[in-house]
Amino acid sequence: MSEQTKAQEQEQELVQEDLQESAVEQAEQAQESAQTEQAELSPEEEIAGLYAELEAAKQTIEGQKDSVIRAAADAENVRRRAAQDVEKAQKFALEKFSNELLPVVDNLERAIEFADKENEATKSILEGIEMTLKSFNDALAKFGVEAVSPQGEAFNPELHQAMSMQPSNDVSPNTVLAVMQKGYTLNGRLLRPAMVMVSKAAE
Repeated sequence: MSEQTKAQEQEQELVQEDLQESAVEQAEQAQESAQTEQAELSPEEEIAGLYAELEAAKQTIEGQKDSVIRAAADAENVRRRAAQDVEKAQKFALEKFSNELLPVVDNLERAIEFADKENEATKSILEGIEMTLKSFNDALAKFGVEAVSPQGEAFNPELHQAMSMQPSNDVSPNTVLAVMQKGYTLNGRLLRPAMVMVSKAAE
């Protein structure tokens, strides 16, 4: 190996050593700088930083708490609506069936109304019809079906249907003079309005 080559290699080794020393010095300086910055923070600044972190954590917790409360409220609303739907279904499940039974009650009442009550031959039949009607009405009442027979009451468009109007000096206007057909409600809900004759002021 020539002396020139050896000189070049020695020069390269020296350059590498210089680079390594420079890198070590820079690392040591960076570490010293970081330590100095840490040491420069006063206790008050450290406390302020900790307070800031605590406040951020509190805000995060509050946000999560609101989400939990909203979710609980939504669940309660769903549960309440479901309970109301079930209650309505139970109350009004017999609505259609009850409507089908009302003409039977009407026919029994007509049979009693137009029967010859003085005829001894049909007296026992009439008593049987009356007992049947009473049993029928008791059974309907047990399931929340109630009759609307507003004779002499003020006309109520929510429960009554006016079939005709008649002038009258004996009662005030808008009074029910006669009931042509009873109405019925199921647990407070109208099944059928009462068909009525209503008074009006005499001319």
